[in-house]
Amino acid sequence: MYDYLIVGAGSAGCVLANRLSADPNRQVCLLEAGPEDASPWIHIPAGLFFMMRSKTLNWRYRTEPQSALYDRRLFWPRGKTLGGSSSSNAMVYTRGHRSDYDHWAELGNAGWSYADLLPLFKRCQHQERGPSEHHGVGGPLNVADPRQRGEISEVFVRAAGEAGYPLSDDFNGAEQEGVGFYQLTQKDGRRCSSARAYLHPVRARPNLTVITDALVSRVLFEGHRAIGVRYLDRAGQTFDLQARREVVLAGGAINSPQLLLLSGVGPRAELERHGIAQVHELPGVGQNLQDHLDVIVACRERRRASYGFALSFLPRLLQGIVDFRRHGRGFLTSNMAEAGGFVKTDPALPRPNIQYHLTATILDDHGLRIWYGYGYSLHVCDLRPKSRGTLTLRSADPRDPPCLQPHYLSHPDDLETLLAGVKTCRKILAASAFDPYRGEELFPGAAVQSDDELREFIRRRAESIYHPVGSCKMGRDALAVVDERLRVHGLHGLRVVDASIMPTLIGGNTNAPTMVIGEKGADLIQTDHA
Repeated sequence: MYDYLIVGAGSAGCVLANRLSADPNRQVCLLEAGPEDASPWIHIPAGLFFMMRSKTLNWRYRTEPQSALYDRRLFWPRGKTLGGSSSSNAMVYTRGHRSDYDHWAELGNAGWSYADLLPLFKRCQHQERGPSEHHGVGGPLNVADPRQRGEISEVFVRAAGEAGYPLSDDFNGAEQEGVGFYQLTQKDGRRCSSARAYLHPVRARPNLTVITDALVSRVLFEGHRAIGVRYLDRAGQTFDLQARREVVLAGGAINSPQLLLLSGVGPRAELERHGIAQVHELPGVGQNLQDHLDVIVACRERRRASYGFALSFLPRLLQGIVDFRRHGRGFLTSNMAEAGGFVKTDPALPRPNIQYHLTATILDDHGLRIWYGYGYSLHVCDLRPKSRGTLTLRSADPRDPPCLQPHYLSHPDDLETLLAGVKTCRKILAASAFDPYRGEELFPGAAVQSDDELREFIRRRAESIYHPVGSCKMGRDALAVVDERLRVHGLHGLRVVDASIMPTLIGGNTNAPTMVIGEKGADLIQTDHA
């Protein structure tokens, strides 16, 4: 018997485990479907390409065919280990725009404005630059400037300045707009996941139990009160655990709504289709799914300044291994997306609508397709898509992946935003700073120039940049799943605390906000049980 059962040891789940187990009188159990985070590829920043390929540490989801993208099934990698996706992401530390959170509050979610959350962002982090109005020190999550600033990344920042875009040294400060180098969730040149930041330092607490390789198959109820969970171990054996106070779902935007549906919480028609007895009608479970769609402009590079797949790169690779092992430095500390920024495709816009990530290599199909030689890739991301999707069950078997239908580009504005972003991207890449390095544009390619040609390119090449949210949205409307205290509507002893509660997608990378959702959720739980 535990006081709290936390399902999912990802970006929010590890935060919850740390904060809720700080009281030695509380018994806390954290369950994770994946294994321990022991793989060295997790902790070597440049190892993220290997994490994409892992069938053990990555759920490797695929969407349903996307009608606006020529029926392509897009790859959705999600972390399946301690730390969740914070153990496999690009470690970019951004918070989004302050207006994103103010909008949440305007939707009726009291306590979720930027002013409300800024103290939690500061509490969460240890900012290596030191404390300031917008940053804190002493928190578990180490936030550092990149130890590796590749030559091509430096060129990109100069080129953006030449193209007339403002430069920034802090995307999380007073103003988000600008181009520069990202800060990273790293410590001493190694990945600082939520597991490394929050879980491992407290793993020895006697009141904290961590169970890995535990696939939770359903939440157990007595009437409308959650009393525990059932899980399958690696061998397929079934175990039940009980919770005195609460069951907290922290599985993320895919696993949390899937588990609610498997447990009989959701729309009746969906549950009946799979022979699942309904516990509670909640039509919004699995609705409101949102994600950042991304398209890449890639070029060859003539001076071998980038990270290439070539025999000539072998000496740099060997030196990089030595530098990393001895000093925690060198190109293996690179997140491969060192520079980027937030820009407006129209100066009249009130806030940036496009995010860039500059990858100092030729990146194609999530790194699964290898191009020989040297090059660079500029990611163009639509920050606030208007398209909305759904998550539904494939079957009543928890081992079957759910049906992911993001409905990319179902709203026409999303395609036009990406079109404007690609044109802006080309403007930056055409700046004189790139002249000594610029080679052939691989895609879209020099022949693709008209707006219609570029729209066709986007439809054929756009991919997820891995920020699904919103499928258990917070609010009071008909599709809301949780209230502003993250309690599941109509049920007792059950909360959702992860990225699925975001009512709208924030304008930036989602890892740091998800950890802050964990901090906020822990505060709410402790207040409610004080």
